[in-house]
Amino acid sequence: MSRRLSLVLLAVFAMVCLGPQAGGCAEISLPQAAYVWQRSWTEPLRAALAGHTAGFSSLVVLNAEVAWRQQRPELVRVSPDWTALRACGRPVGLALRIGSFRGPFAADDPQTAFLAGLAAALLAEARSGSVAVAELQLDFDCAESKLDGYRVWVEAIRRRIAPTPLTITALPSWLKQAAFKPLVSAADGFVLQVHSLEKPKHAGAPVVLCDPAAARQAVGRAASFGVPFRVALPTYGYVVGFDHEGRFLGLSAEGSARNWPDGAQLREVRADPAAMAALVAEWTAAPPASLRGIIWYRLPMAGDRLNWRWPTLAAVMAGKVPRSFLRVEVRHPQPGLVEVDLANAGDGDYAKAIEVAVRWQGARLVACDGLRGFEPNDTENGVVKFSRAACHLEPGERQTVGWLRLDKEAVVRCELEERHEPER
Repeated sequence: MSRRLSLVLLAVFAMVCLGPQAGGCAEISLPQAAYVWQRSWTEPLRAALAGHTAGFSSLVVLNAEVAWRQQRPELVRVSPDWTALRACGRPVGLALRIGSFRGPFAADDPQTAFLAGLAAALLAEARSGSVAVAELQLDFDCAESKLDGYRVWVEAIRRRIAPTPLTITALPSWLKQAAFKPLVSAADGFVLQVHSLEKPKHAGAPVVLCDPAAARQAVGRAASFGVPFRVALPTYGYVVGFDHEGRFLGLSAEGSARNWPDGAQLREVRADPAAMAALVAEWTAAPPASLRGIIWYRLPMAGDRLNWRWPTLAAVMAGKVPRSFLRVEVRHPQPGLVEVDLANAGDGDYAKAIEVAVRWQGARLVACDGLRGFEPNDTENGVVKFSRAACHLEPGERQTVGWLRLDKEAVVRCELEERHEPER
């Protein structure tokens, strides 16, 4: 690697990870990046990169995963579209995901040599795609008791890939361990992951992906180490399943749908946009010491059902609470035929009970029906009310909720009414 390219990489990392204090980013009070964690590079992903990455300070792309079987590595490579990444014009980091490993850890053992060699190979592949890597990020599923051993890997990999910066992900529980400070001091920075899903005790137990109070506490503790760090916040959700007695069965994420047994109770658990917006606003206004940015897991794309839509993330990144804005629209595809649509023109999800009242005068109702779970009722005296106990519309989404046929053309008007029924 040329000296000039090395200096460019270090400068990029200073802007992305070290933030405004490093110079060159004074106009960005708190840089915000995004993870591209998809394993398959599809057209929707390429479209998301082309259309929605200008607002991010950088992207961190999953590049490889290592699992261990009897101390031997099993490697799965992810092949990013380097052309699409170059076109984004954003600094690119590579993520190496490493599965649980019991040890031992030694600088000269085969496992260390394998990981260091793999890290170097990932950087070389990116260079062959004309992408200068701003950082290599290790995401190791490390037990708290193995943090000191993990440091051996970090030191070896950092030496191998120098001068490319090496960062690691860290869990809040690690912050209490004596080995944590030496570990993060051996890296060029770390990413504090304050999102996770703990196993619920029963179907009625509260489940959150990111507790804002716990996140604030963890960030405050992380700041005390004096090592540059970013905080990872969630955009995603899970489907959580329970049996007929309320016992936890498991969960499924995007791309990992499962067959639930008969009678299973399913709940969707999603990141709370309002809570995340409050954290962004707070940390942007007064960043804790050593906090150099936020990184979102994960980049929204079309078809990713258990993830925020882009308008929601854009609002939250600005520290604003997303709001839904429903409007009802009427179409007349044929004389006397009325079709009723609901559209969410806001930047937040709508997830409440709702009723759409359709009124007219001077015509007789011939027939009507509801669609997408909406039921027609009160179909007398020039009114039909389409109602649903749990209506979910994402930003930009449109649903046809019902239709009615009149014996002749008439002027139709619609009214929306939210119902404050508990969503089931």
